Amino acid sequence: MPELQRLRADHAPALLAFERENRAYFAKYVPDRGDAYFADFDARHASLLAEQAAGACHFHVLVDAEGAVVGRVNLVDVADGEAELGYRIAERAAGRGLATGAVRQVCGVAGAEYGLAALRAATDAGNEGSRAVLVRAGFVVVGEVESEGRTEVRYRRDIAG
Repeated sequence: MPELQRLRADHAPALLAFERENRAYFAKYVPDRGDAYFADFDARHASLLAEQAAGACHFHVLVDAEGAVVGRVNLVDVADGEAELGYRIAERAAGRGLATGAVRQVCGVAGAEYGLAALRAATDAGNEGSRAVLVRAGFVVVGEVESEGRTEVRYRRDIAG
């Protein structure tokens, strides 16, 4: 079972490999990050670590036994005891319950270590896998929003600290 780890500087090579290997797969579900993301990866990684050090975000990677990143689970826009949850799992690791397990684990860490009281999440209405992960991890639907011809479903989970 992959291990959830807080993002560190030394994760950069494995994280970049993960993003490159799964770029087309992720683009099926979320907008593509664009070529600049990959060209400027080192600067972007350093910026994420600075945001994390400031407490504005909490980034995590799922690392397998060989040291490869097979997923990421992030808490962004931390404010007023809440944060926005985002996650992605490598195509080769999908369908094995890793996302659900990692999201549940981050929910526990969010309350116990980061002092958060609630998490928000959103997913495309057509992304049944992501919707199922959120429900299995204890999130409830709080609304839907139409944007650019797509329906986004919004979720929330209250956390015991």
